[in-house]
Amino acid sequence: MLTRIATFLDTAGVNAIALRDVLITFGLRVGTVIVLVVLFVIIGRYTSRLVKLIIRRFLPRPIALRVQTLIDPITPSFSLVGTLILVTLTRSLTILQPYPPLYITLEMLTELGLVAGLAWLTSRLLRQFVEMYGVDIIDRLGQGVNELLLVCETAINIVIWTFAVVFYAQNQNVNVVGLLTGVGIGGLAIAFAAQKTLEQLLGTVVLYLDSPFKPGEYIRYSTITGEVYGRIESIGLRSTKIRTAAKNTLLIVPNSIMANLDIENITRGKKIMVLLYLDFPRVLGDREKALVQQVVVRCTNTIYGIDPGSTNIALLDEPEAGISRARVTFFILGSTENSIQIRKRLLELANERISDELKDYGIEFEMLNEPTIYVESPITL
Repeated sequence: MLTRIATFLDTAGVNAIALRDVLITFGLRVGTVIVLVVLFVIIGRYTSRLVKLIIRRFLPRPIALRVQTLIDPITPSFSLVGTLILVTLTRSLTILQPYPPLYITLEMLTELGLVAGLAWLTSRLLRQFVEMYGVDIIDRLGQGVNELLLVCETAINIVIWTFAVVFYAQNQNVNVVGLLTGVGIGGLAIAFAAQKTLEQLLGTVVLYLDSPFKPGEYIRYSTITGEVYGRIESIGLRSTKIRTAAKNTLLIVPNSIMANLDIENITRGKKIMVLLYLDFPRVLGDREKALVQQVVVRCTNTIYGIDPGSTNIALLDEPEAGISRARVTFFILGSTENSIQIRKRLLELANERISDELKDYGIEFEMLNEPTIYVESPITL
């Protein structure tokens, strides 16, 4: 009996010594990895400086300065990516290979962090480039800056992150085709289950990309029940809120419906108030005044782009001076500067027609040296 007890104690002592050796070895390996990671973090802080040094060395000075302006705001991202690159390239985690579960987990997380960090860094560089130089480039192309930049930036980001996911999956020996098939089947199931919600969200994306209207603008559109006039209160993720005219009620319309409507944006239309003055060398009679009004209205209404019913004629007599003066006001409409310039030219032709017709009726008049005054005015309800 005593012999068995002695044998057990000797075996327990040997096992304790072995366990102690295992723990010491594990602690030394983990401690070495931690020290290396801390060292890599310190070195990684200088990644952006190293990149700038390489840029200055191999690129012309003007280009190097522009690239540096892109790098400066995202220095922390460079530091993180530099640290992960050092950990991956030096294979410092191989010290933990005797412990497969820990080694495989840390290696997978490190590679995932590196791929995500590179994708994030590329996306940040893209955003910096767009903010600094994209607006000027798109403006020179004569395109809509906000819309086109948003579409391009979103599309490039999708490509970047898609490439990152595929690269990481291939590196981890994941069947990308099978994964995409599974995701596609799951996506179809979700799409059928939440079809209405997805339609509204897609409608929201279309409204933000196309920007047919913005909060604060007045719009008009037709429905089965009639026309709707109102002011855009807000554009949410699911619906658009419209403050209707006259009733002053709040109309909530799903974005999927708003994206498919023919909407007239009244606020973005331009109208220009036109004032022209006609001086008659004598006081006109009532019949002549009525004739002048008919001629002016007829000549202005024949111009495409005149706001219908906007023509207003005020005839004033000045008996002391022995003259009559006509003040004519109306509005011309236009959405672009070119169309307004064309209509201004048509208005000059209308002035000539007014002059010719009044002379045919034997009514003489004079226009001021500056016969037409243009005053830009916003269109409201």
